[in-house]
Amino acid sequence: MSRKPDRTQAGTGTAPESGADFNNMVNQATDWSGRAVIILLAFFAVAVIFAGKLFYLQVVKADEYSQEAAKIRIGEPIETLPRRGVIYDRNGVIMAQSVDAVTVWANPDEIPEDMVEGVAAQLSFILGGDFEEYKRQLSLEDTYYAYIERQVDAELAEELEELGLKGIYFVDEARREYPCGQVGGQVIGFVNREGDARSGLELYHDEILRGVPGKLVVERGIGGIPIPGGIHMQTYSENGQDIVTSLDVVLQEKVEEALIHGVAVLEGTGGSAVVMDGATGEILACASLPLLNPSDLDSISADAMSLKCINEGFEPGSTFKAASMAAILEAGALSPDDKILCPAVLPANGYAVTDAWDRGDEVMNLWEILYRSSNVGISLSSQRLGFRHMYSKILDYNLNSATGVDYPGELEGYLLPEEEWSLIQAYNVSFGQGISVTPLQTARFYGALVNNGVECTPHFLVKELQNEVNTVYPTEQVIVNTEVIPILTDMLELVVTLGTASDIWIPGYSVAGKTGTSEIEDPVNGGYLEDIYNISFVGFLPYTDSSLVCFVAVTEVPGDRKATQIFQDIMTFAIDRYRIAPTEG
Repeated sequence: MSRKPDRTQAGTGTAPESGADFNNMVNQATDWSGRAVIILLAFFAVAVIFAGKLFYLQVVKADEYSQEAAKIRIGEPIETLPRRGVIYDRNGVIMAQSVDAVTVWANPDEIPEDMVEGVAAQLSFILGGDFEEYKRQLSLEDTYYAYIERQVDAELAEELEELGLKGIYFVDEARREYPCGQVGGQVIGFVNREGDARSGLELYHDEILRGVPGKLVVERGIGGIPIPGGIHMQTYSENGQDIVTSLDVVLQEKVEEALIHGVAVLEGTGGSAVVMDGATGEILACASLPLLNPSDLDSISADAMSLKCINEGFEPGSTFKAASMAAILEAGALSPDDKILCPAVLPANGYAVTDAWDRGDEVMNLWEILYRSSNVGISLSSQRLGFRHMYSKILDYNLNSATGVDYPGELEGYLLPEEEWSLIQAYNVSFGQGISVTPLQTARFYGALVNNGVECTPHFLVKELQNEVNTVYPTEQVIVNTEVIPILTDMLELVVTLGTASDIWIPGYSVAGKTGTSEIEDPVNGGYLEDIYNISFVGFLPYTDSSLVCFVAVTEVPGDRKATQIFQDIMTFAIDRYRIAPTEG
């Protein structure tokens, strides 16, 4: 008998028992879908974080990290020296120039420890430097760059480069050379091996001459080893400007020779000389002992770096009497022929003013007072003028102010204010004691006598070549009553023909000038040294077409001697060199 099939068994599935079971199935499916969304959102969030981090690293911090990486790969740039400007004398002679040179450097990390001594020995053999110092440089730690030698001759560098020493590198630079050696060396000054100006015109006009340094970069690979082609200029250097100076190398050499010879003959300890054009202020020659040779940096002494004509003051002694006499004549306090009783001894404040030679009481006019160089006579004449007026004229003549010369370290001099003078101090100032001036200040004042009372600013720089700049310097009318200048010039000529400088003899030419003798303070016992003096002479050639003024001085000379022979040697040479011709006088 057949049975009807059970409905619950129909088909292959199992029929749900109720509607609740169906809802559960739907809820389960919904749960899995929500979890998937959450997981996807989590992955998306992580992706956003990573993307943000990448953006921060690759965009926001890119420059900073790039710079840090560059520092590791490249390191600090190496400064390269520019070519400094050429310094010429007035005739185009080169006195300082930059020439091609090579700086040798090393990367110590590339040199094995067992090779250091061998490399140092080869460096020392070719470059001539200190073996131990080279060894020390090659053994430095924590550096990829160590200087071996700067500014090496290109030929030596080439010889060294041919050895192919591991870890040794070369950079083209410029080295300063001084073709004239010690001639004018003090004036020109020098630049050290690092390219720093240290003295003279090199230092004073450094801003014009030095140019702008360049920067060399070295890209390194593993171990700090420079990669091929990785040495290149980051910025190129800019060359400095060339300048023309007022110096005449030929005259400068003569001045130095005459100074050396003259100091030796006079048994002095030092000396100085300057030749200046009173009508322009141009300094044609200037020197002091000891001389300086900028080509030999190892032999330069501190004393040689002082150009004493500019950097040191001295008691001018009787060369100052020309200024006192100019003040007297300008004011009309006395006329040249007025006579004054000049006692053998002039007392003041417990001291006594006397002349350099023994004499009794005498009557002298101004001519005699100056050419005989009477301390008593100039003291009394200045007193007649009035010491306050004399002090004022000293200031007017700029004998207590810097000249403005373009040279480092100029000294102004020393002068006590007039209200603090005692009578003996006032007398002393009138004949150049108790006052300090520089040789250049003295030459500037005498220059006014050949330039119708106008003082010109002494200077060396004449022209900046590339800039085409001709420098203009200030002038000042310091002798207002110019009618006294010919009178004072005649007085100074009598000093040479009849007075204290009568040993000067230049055939066919007149000389006007003044000798100076000043005592030297005793630093140990006080007072003044006995029979030891500083001596000087300053003068010019009147009645010629020349306005040159020459000052010479010798220090610590024993006994009664004169510096006139040095002046004569220099000016005789100048007459021939510049074809100085006499005029009617």
